[in-house]
Amino acid sequence: MAIGGRVVPFSELGRSDVSVVGGKNASLGELIQHLSPSGVKVPDGFATTADAYREFLRIDALGDRIAEHLARLAAGGALSDAGAEIRADILATPLPEALRDEVVQAYARLAHEAGRTDPDVAVRSSATAEDLPEASFAGQQETFLNVRGPEALLDACHRCYASLFTDRAIDYRERMGFDQLSVALSVGVQLMVRSDLGGAGVMFTLDTETGFPDVVVINAAWGLGESVVSGQVDPDEYVVFKPLLKDPGLNPVIRVSIGGKHAKVVYAEGGLTRTVDTDPAERAARVLDDGEVRRLAEWAVAVEGHYGTPMDLEWAKDGRTGEVFVVQARPETVRSRRTSAVLRRYRLTGAGECLATGVAVGEAVGAGPVCALASPVGLERFPTGSVLVTPVTDPDWEPLMKRAAAIVTDHGGRTSHAAIVSRELGVPAVVGTGNATAVLADGRPVTVSCAEGSEGRIYAGLVGYEETDVDLSGLPTTRTRVMLNLADPAAAFRWWQLPADGVGLARMEFMVAHQVKVHPMALLRPERLSTEERRAVDELTEGYADRSEYFVDRLARGVATIAASRWPAPVILRTSDFKTNEYAKLVGGRPFEPAEANPMIGWRGASRYYSEGYRDGFALECRAIRRVREEFGLTNVVVMIPFCRTLAEADRVLEVMAQEGLRRWEHGLQVYVMAEIPSNIILARDFAERFDGFSIGSNDLTQLTLGVDRDSTELADVFDETDHAITRSIETLISTAHAAGRPVGLCGQRPSDDPEFAAFLVKAGIDSISVAPDSFVPVKQHVAAAEQP
Repeated sequence: MAIGGRVVPFSELGRSDVSVVGGKNASLGELIQHLSPSGVKVPDGFATTADAYREFLRIDALGDRIAEHLARLAAGGALSDAGAEIRADILATPLPEALRDEVVQAYARLAHEAGRTDPDVAVRSSATAEDLPEASFAGQQETFLNVRGPEALLDACHRCYASLFTDRAIDYRERMGFDQLSVALSVGVQLMVRSDLGGAGVMFTLDTETGFPDVVVINAAWGLGESVVSGQVDPDEYVVFKPLLKDPGLNPVIRVSIGGKHAKVVYAEGGLTRTVDTDPAERAARVLDDGEVRRLAEWAVAVEGHYGTPMDLEWAKDGRTGEVFVVQARPETVRSRRTSAVLRRYRLTGAGECLATGVAVGEAVGAGPVCALASPVGLERFPTGSVLVTPVTDPDWEPLMKRAAAIVTDHGGRTSHAAIVSRELGVPAVVGTGNATAVLADGRPVTVSCAEGSEGRIYAGLVGYEETDVDLSGLPTTRTRVMLNLADPAAAFRWWQLPADGVGLARMEFMVAHQVKVHPMALLRPERLSTEERRAVDELTEGYADRSEYFVDRLARGVATIAASRWPAPVILRTSDFKTNEYAKLVGGRPFEPAEANPMIGWRGASRYYSEGYRDGFALECRAIRRVREEFGLTNVVVMIPFCRTLAEADRVLEVMAQEGLRRWEHGLQVYVMAEIPSNIILARDFAERFDGFSIGSNDLTQLTLGVDRDSTELADVFDETDHAITRSIETLISTAHAAGRPVGLCGQRPSDDPEFAAFLVKAGIDSISVAPDSFVPVKQHVAAAEQP
């Protein structure tokens, strides 16, 4: 419908009104009109129009004066001078009387409908060229929170007009190719949610680092949302798996990370806001529980479905009532616009000392000399190609950020200003390091790597790396399934674009070592730990009243992340297969592990699961698997038992699993066995009666068949997976298993290194080959060639 006048209620606006009230306000109107009826809560408000802004520019020829300042800038004038002069002119020019009256009247109506006198409102700038699919303009103009009373409201509106010409906004429009004077500004006035007493944050309907589309990622901190958007704090992060949200009986919150949240933004006396420190309890506590996370995720999915595109939303929780609200929504403009046909990968080829770590933004690598700054400087003082190191960024930093080889900050999470802008610029960034400004010396060459999962690392020196583009559009289809070996949940989403047939090997021990870090028996038998070990366990399990729940929760969410990355394709999860010397290295592990002369063929795999020394620890593993399959709903997880020596051992392990609620075929559960011991081959028909499939572990099978220590350098030339004894064993297993109706896969490095071995497996009738993600493309091609008649 046609919109006229100077002020319009949100309820009369829709997304077609961007030219009238800007993207932010148009979207709020769209939400209130179309999504509020389905339960999405959005605070009410009103917006000034673009016509009102243009009327303002006609007062005392203000628009002409702005054009003169911009002309001097185009002729080589300083950006800072032009911006300051324009803003001074705007603030010196009074708002039109008619606009002032209409704003005050709309504010009075809003107060009456809310049943409050002089309600606190948020006053936000909404430019007519922002929140577009091709440009977000995120953070370019000002927002004022906790504004009360007509005069304070009018002053905030005036300042919003001036913020259309901040230095960063002028620079951004120039970079994005927008005519400076064609962009108008609308002011949105929205009832405040008392998140200063609760919490707030942002959420995306895809993974912002990888573009994985099946999750909602929610960031949360205490207090007003400014702390998250500006990157002042390291927020909590919650990841929700979208495909299972429709089932109310499931809880698809697959990842929970508790951020530092060292500060929060709250109301200041006399109006506006201030930043205060949080207390230790707030830092350790979750801002949102799973129910609130789920509700927000459901709303985000509803908004995404309505708009038909991935979305970037802001939310707030009222600390008085406990209600949550959506307070802004805009299209996501970076990941959603990238093509999925080409996969760009970065890989370090060298090594260096790791100086600092934080949250990786993007998946690239950047290197250069450190330029450490506490505040923005002139462009001439920031050498192009430097690594920008600073406590935190805001939009004033953007002219420098686009010249940087990489960006590193002390504070902030995935949705901080530094993260958002670095993604748009395509510049790798590591945020929330905590100590980068203290440990990275100015002028020192460093390499910033975001190519190793969700943890970003800063290395000393210029470490070598390579960049490759993989065209996925021409990959052949194959009868033989080509699957992935995955162990690190933090990196699982990186590979979602690969057309893999699932995960052939997910190694639980990797997740235990990196996500849990504590020996499970140390959590169950703390009386056997030293004082120092107990202290270490207490630090890791802080926030968990039940230490065993720490193990189950951390492990379950790690497994769930990998399972979600390939849903609904099968994900074969191998239960823990540490050797005793490796278990002993876990926190609190030494009292529970014997010293073995040869751990490689010692107390490992299946033999541990029913033994007195580890059975209770295995029960925790089973609890985590049940949670993934039954509570999260990721029933594509297949359990695989490693190093199962005898049929009696297989029976005992399956009995223990059944006692822990994991019964074959119940809820569709399949249980595989690793075929890595000669007994597994010799008795394959009997093992097939107990298990639903086999996965060949070629390293151990070669070691135990040839009697060669696979770690021995002296015998390296004897260790050969293509030896006839090994290939004959593989052929025998495949034939026997297929006769029993059981599939056989192989997970190992050899098919990646040796196309002839991959061809042998195909001709032997292998059902699947599982390889490291970076080997997937060549192996897929080798398999396709081998399948040709």
